Amino acid sequence: MKDFRIRVVAQPDKLVEICGPADIAVQTTEAIVNAANSHLLGGGGVDGAIHDAGGPSILAECRKYVAKHGTLAVGQAMLTGGGRLTARFVIHTVGPVYRGGEHGEKELLASCYRESIRLADVQGIRSLAFPAISTGAYGYPLRLAAGVAIVSTLQALGEAKHVEHVRFVLFDVSAMKAHVAEARQFVTSRTDFVIVE
Repeated sequence: MKDFRIRVVAQPDKLVEICGPADIAVQTTEAIVNAANSHLLGGGGVDGAIHDAGGPSILAECRKYVAKHGTLAVGQAMLTGGGRLTARFVIHTVGPVYRGGEHGEKELLASCYRESIRLADVQGIRSLAFPAISTGAYGYPLRLAAGVAIVSTLQALGEAKHVEHVRFVLFDVSAMKAHVAEARQFVTSRTDFVIVE
């Protein structure tokens, strides 16, 4: 599928890009976001791919964080270096396990995107790439998760001082289509965002 782009009207240097199928571990943004678990010990899916590609220094920093602060809460984010990745940084965030949508999952998932962008902004990072958080083993329905991801990201990007470019890097065509559909639906009812064809 062709990449899909949205600009912030009042700040045209700010861009959200949706692309896929693609591998987040090879992205050239300043930071990539890892869909981590609370113990920050690596795992399967995106988490395992990032740790495998980035090498042992990422896990060492994660272990140091847990030793000092304890496990990372759902909806929160922390930063490590990128190790052997092209990206200089990895932002680790813990998405919610989907349990029917009645246990605060939407708010927690939105917090993953907002907190990742906030942390990047504090660090002066200008570009970052997200996977589809919680849509794998954590079972969040793809279309619902895509809607939360798009809305929370566009809102957080509008408030950011340094972050200018956010890329959704999606594993397959179905994830890409879900994110594009949610983006089109959200943007068509707004005047503060515009689709770049």
